[in-house]
Amino acid sequence: MRRRSLLIAVPAGLVTVAGCGDSDSSSSKASASPSPSASASSVPPPKLVDGPVPAITAGTKFDEKPTVAKGTGDPSKNLAVKTVIAGGGKAVAEGDFVQVNYLGQIWSTAKVFDNSYDRKTPLVIQLAQGSIIDGWRYGLAGKKVGSRVEMAIPPTWGYGTSGNSQAGIKGTDTLVFVIDVQDAFNVSSSAKGTAVAQSDAALPKVGTNTDGKAPSVTVPKADPPKKLVSNYVLEGDGAVVKASQTILCQFKGVVWNTGKEFESTYSQKRLSQFAISQMESIVKGLAQGVTGKKVGSRVLIVAPPALAYGNTPPSGGAIKKGDTLVFTVDILAAM
Repeated sequence: MRRRSLLIAVPAGLVTVAGCGDSDSSSSKASASPSPSASASSVPPPKLVDGPVPAITAGTKFDEKPTVAKGTGDPSKNLAVKTVIAGGGKAVAEGDFVQVNYLGQIWSTAKVFDNSYDRKTPLVIQLAQGSIIDGWRYGLAGKKVGSRVEMAIPPTWGYGTSGNSQAGIKGTDTLVFVIDVQDAFNVSSSAKGTAVAQSDAALPKVGTNTDGKAPSVTVPKADPPKKLVSNYVLEGDGAVVKASQTILCQFKGVVWNTGKEFESTYSQKRLSQFAISQMESIVKGLAQGVTGKKVGSRVLIVAPPALAYGNTPPSGGAIKKGDTLVFTVDILAAM
């Protein structure tokens, strides 16, 4: 099992899919809190200063694993944030999901307690209270995609006075992070892939807009397919999604027979993040339909009843017994 990130303040569940469990704060797969008091989220916002932060002595390029010197002297009592490399992408806002590589160590000892570079899997996490330690939430806001940011985070905006015994962090430790911001996503994000011809008249047609608004889904007046359909609408150029991963996505679901929308991240105004292995037990067709597709893609998925809710649909909703479901899924990131 992949080592869990030490940054998450609380574990998070799935964003709803037709009545299944939901959470306002989502986390990457295999990420959970090592301590329920990992972030002192009730404290006031910090004053941001530009130092001191220790020197980066090796791995100085963006997205290279850095080597960071031991802190000298006393660290600031405020939140020290320095942009080491200025990116040219969009600015990150609180509430966004960020995709980052990072390394964290203790100021006084230079002991590295966590890093994503060795795992070769970037972290995707929401900059929201209760999802991430407060130093990140405040320190990354306003930084641009493509930036390398170094922070020195006092306990108040890190793990608090309880520290983190699993990581060897004491309640008095200032934490040093180097963070490479690869990408950022919010409710205005869309897949940006290349449009693929939708030539099969027997299948729904999906809009190809990339403005963050819900794409249109036009269901034909025909019998639904009896087997799972998973086709590109926009084909991205990212890595292929594996069944063991978690995806961050925008999605919309409609019922084949009625064309009625039963759920949408666009109308909920929040992104969805779910572990494919967990979705397999909820809507198999959705889990199987995104597996093998490329990050950055929009995918049309048609799930027959046996791979949707079959004879036991969620109560009180638009989905009825034996319904075929149609999804359009924008795969924004996978981890």
